[in-house]
Amino acid sequence: MLEQRDDRFWTSEEPLRFLGLEFGRIMSVIRLSSGGLFVQSPAELTPELRAALDDLGDVRFVAPASKLHGHLYMEQYRAVYPDAELLAAPGLPARRPDLQFDQLLGDTPDPRWAPDIDQVAIVGHRWLTELAYLHRPSRTVILGDVGFHISEGSPLTTRLVARALRVYKQVGPPLEFRLTIANEQSFRRSIQDVLAWEFDRVVPGHGEIIETGGKRAVLEGYDWLL
Repeated sequence: MLEQRDDRFWTSEEPLRFLGLEFGRIMSVIRLSSGGLFVQSPAELTPELRAALDDLGDVRFVAPASKLHGHLYMEQYRAVYPDAELLAAPGLPARRPDLQFDQLLGDTPDPRWAPDIDQVAIVGHRWLTELAYLHRPSRTVILGDVGFHISEGSPLTTRLVARALRVYKQVGPPLEFRLTIANEQSFRRSIQDVLAWEFDRVVPGHGEIIETGGKRAVLEGYDWLL
């Protein structure tokens, strides 16, 4: 259910179908130096996952990648962990009026998780602002839809579509995302901010985790922009 990737860093992968294609999604769990858990892109809170999380610590923060990515099942975490704070990406409160959010995320990390996690608001797209995260102790970058990485492990139809969308065996957003960037300069600056971090592992929004060489993979995947 939870796979330990590094000291105080775990992931959980689950299926996600979109337009009939299996892309999968990844939840990241970070144990903060203060002891609480920071959950990014929460997975369905099954009894097994709840037990695994409870073994790690108290869930303190639940964060998405964007208004589209990573907010599924937040209501389950609110119900089970009433003291946990739900964090919103820009545009998410309007999309999820059923939830009461505790904070709107931007470029500046909250002091309560800043010792462990940095974040960048990736701006410049026509209608989507996304949050990228860096877990400093494990040198891991966590991405959303700006970081597809489809590989051989995906079904054949997914791999064929990923080739057409230019996200097969490379890190980046699909072609339709690229074509709807409204301010390329701002988007480029955001990606450069991510690349300024020191990291080795990349957890993509969809696809296969890159355990090592992640910074080079992001740089190569964004060659079209940089």
